[in-house]
Amino acid sequence: MKKYFIIWLTLTSNATQTAFASRAGALIFLLGKFMRFGFFFFFLFIILANTKTLAGYSSQEVFFFYLTFNLIDTIPQMFFREVYRFREQVVSGNFDYYLIRPISILFRSLIGGSDILDVPLTGIIIVLLFVIGAGLPGVTFLSVILYLILLINALLIALAFHIFVVSLGILTTEVDNAIMLYRDLTQMGRFPVDIYKEPLRGVLTFAIPVGIMMTVPAKVLMGIFSWQLLVVSIVVGILFFFISLAFWNHAIREYSSASS
Repeated sequence: MKKYFIIWLTLTSNATQTAFASRAGALIFLLGKFMRFGFFFFFLFIILANTKTLAGYSSQEVFFFYLTFNLIDTIPQMFFREVYRFREQVVSGNFDYYLIRPISILFRSLIGGSDILDVPLTGIIIVLLFVIGAGLPGVTFLSVILYLILLINALLIALAFHIFVVSLGILTTEVDNAIMLYRDLTQMGRFPVDIYKEPLRGVLTFAIPVGIMMTVPAKVLMGIFSWQLLVVSIVVGILFFFISLAFWNHAIREYSSASS
């Protein structure tokens, strides 16, 4: 773990220097992140000012769903930034060099240096989650622990999605469309999946576990859950992760380098 932490720290340092090569560009990029987050927050406020509830949830609960979505959406973007550059590594042949390095190929394919520009927004989201979550009805010590466990489970599913994407990049050299599809699907988790009708709700909950990622953790904190759903959510997360690893191993066996 110490070895990989040092590697991550070195790659993150390099990525940070690149990001701040143009301070004006970094500032505009950071400002854009805050504006995107703030505009949708304001959009929710306008909607809920008139309707008061959404799918039976109060405005405070809907804001908490949105903040949970943002946390789960932002953390993978911050750590798995290399996925967005992975196609270039495959088509240029640089991926061949990953194979001969004495580190995990999967680690190097996913993590090429964290995006430091996501840190301020992530910090604000965590503070808002604490402030809004503390005022929600039904919050207990147990629900907080279960919420944290399901957040980890959600990040595990997000990791699995990114492993699927880099695996597809090896097999087809196509990454951009796959990662954008993942982003589009997860955007449906901005609101609780309860607002969707069946069978879409079931598909988003279990087949494409966006609901398990984004909605279930917040519902558990509010005390709106069953133990069966909790167990199924964790099982789906673990199963999804191991299936992604199997797909990755298949992709590595099929890889024949850029020269061929």
